[in-house]
Amino acid sequence: MKFSLTCISLFLVSVTASSDLSFTLEKNSHYKPNAKRAVLRANAKYSSKPFATNHDNSSNTMSALKTGSVSVVDHLYDIEYYGTVKVGNPPQKFKVNFDTGSSDFWIASTICSTCKSHTRYNATESTTYKKDGRRWEIQYGDGSHANGILGRDTINLGGIMIKNQTFGLAKLQSQSFAADPVDGLLGLGFNKITTVKGVQTPMDNMISKKLIKSPIFGVHLGKAIKNGGGEFLFGGYNKKKFKGSLVTIPVDNSAGFWGVDVDSIKMGTKKVHGSFKGILDTGTTLLVFPDSIARKLAKAYKASDNMDGTFTISCDASKLKPLMFSMNGKTFKVPSDSLIFERNDTYCVAGFGYSHLDFSIIGDTFLKNNYVVYNQKVPNVRIAASIDQ
Repeated sequence: MKFSLTCISLFLVSVTASSDLSFTLEKNSHYKPNAKRAVLRANAKYSSKPFATNHDNSSNTMSALKTGSVSVVDHLYDIEYYGTVKVGNPPQKFKVNFDTGSSDFWIASTICSTCKSHTRYNATESTTYKKDGRRWEIQYGDGSHANGILGRDTINLGGIMIKNQTFGLAKLQSQSFAADPVDGLLGLGFNKITTVKGVQTPMDNMISKKLIKSPIFGVHLGKAIKNGGGEFLFGGYNKKKFKGSLVTIPVDNSAGFWGVDVDSIKMGTKKVHGSFKGILDTGTTLLVFPDSIARKLAKAYKASDNMDGTFTISCDASKLKPLMFSMNGKTFKVPSDSLIFERNDTYCVAGFGYSHLDFSIIGDTFLKNNYVVYNQKVPNVRIAASIDQ
């Protein structure tokens, strides 16, 4: 999760949503993305997480009676994506990072003395707030942390009203959160990895309370070079956001993540590496591979090791062939423009890096080029080329 909390660690046939929250992408001409930090956060995020195998290939229908659409902002050239949720009555608005690589929902609150740079939830101003009182605490591998108490309130997620949703009220957060534009994080992983056991995620509650007919959400992450933005569509998917047909990929959720098997990766038509396991994570900026895979990839692209989890790569996208992922017999592309993540005066940093983990984190470098429909019930994902590819 790139949360910067997301990465603290360190994404029916044309559907009409009940609510459409829109934002303008703001660009900072002086900003330079930090690939090293993105890799460190992703590496720290998963350092203590197991990853096993247990596929379920059953199918599910994709029709929906009701959907909720949340538009997202592409922050600082594809660093992270965030949208607005409303909490309480009267509603209080918060910017949150939607993270498929975690499962906790928490926001800054007025009981937090270190959250002053963010919008803070005020429980005393909501007529629908209910006290829970249980404590929660999150410690990230890079030293970032947050803690607080649990509470319950009504959550408005793209027009879908989730009553009595349990969430975390931050009482303390580390200084590294201060510079992040988001007020909190909404995890879209499975509930077995919630910080407090037994807490149902917003997606759990939308399914169990029949607020959405289909147990799915479609994700479109825009690219800054194509005006950014994006959309999380809960209960359905948006056919206008992808090209061609959706391809079904089985998911292993045994460790609480959206785990997939990758058959191989290629540079253009040249095979770089065979099968490996990966996690689809909207909250991680880059593609983060185990060291052994990353070095093969770097060699193929003539990229040099920066000795910090990142690689220097050619700044000329026309000289780079696309990176091809094969999953369940089908191929998905990361075009050459996305293989260049960070541009400096005399060199460029690649959109992929390495870690000590034994699985890959398939982050926004891949997800902003491919539309993904996440099915929590089966579980599986369906993938097609994004309109922004």
